[in-house]
Amino acid sequence: MSNMGARVARMFRNFNLENRVHREISKEKPRAAPRHKADLSRSSGGSESAETAELVSQKNAPLLGLLRSVYVESKDPAAAEASQEVGVETEGARRPLRFSLPGGHYGLVELSDVPRGKLTIAETLKALGSHQRQPQTWTLGKIAQEYSLDLKDTKALLEFFIPFQVHIIPPKTQSAKQVKAS
Repeated sequence: MSNMGARVARMFRNFNLENRVHREISKEKPRAAPRHKADLSRSSGGSESAETAELVSQKNAPLLGLLRSVYVESKDPAAAEASQEVGVETEGARRPLRFSLPGGHYGLVELSDVPRGKLTIAETLKALGSHQRQPQTWTLGKIAQEYSLDLKDTKALLEFFIPFQVHIIPPKTQSAKQVKAS
């Protein structure tokens, strides 16, 4: 069936092809715009341009001496404070790992520490599970303190990151097949 569609398309494409080609060939070709003669007085090196080029290439000794005597030293107090803060943060920017999954023999690198303000997937699932089971004990503040997180990040984590939930739907009839635990 698809072959038939190609045949129909080819028929329309090739219909009156020779006549259309002759008509296109016989059309008058567009002419290029005429070229204008260049202004010879400017480009041939008139007296004004020669004088300007000579002035530019000359060295002015007094101006050069003044330029050499200038020394600029700039200090940005905000940048100095930021570099000091970065130095303090890099020393204690990592925290030890609180929880990890067993199974380092699968070729995965076992982490020993993570940056402050970050969580591994295992730690995230552990924190969310603890909060889900005991919301009075594992409050927003406790999770933030325990895992070195910001309060707004912890609130967003608890609000938007939902771990897997298993819902078991009972069968409508008793005769339906049921999986028995072994």
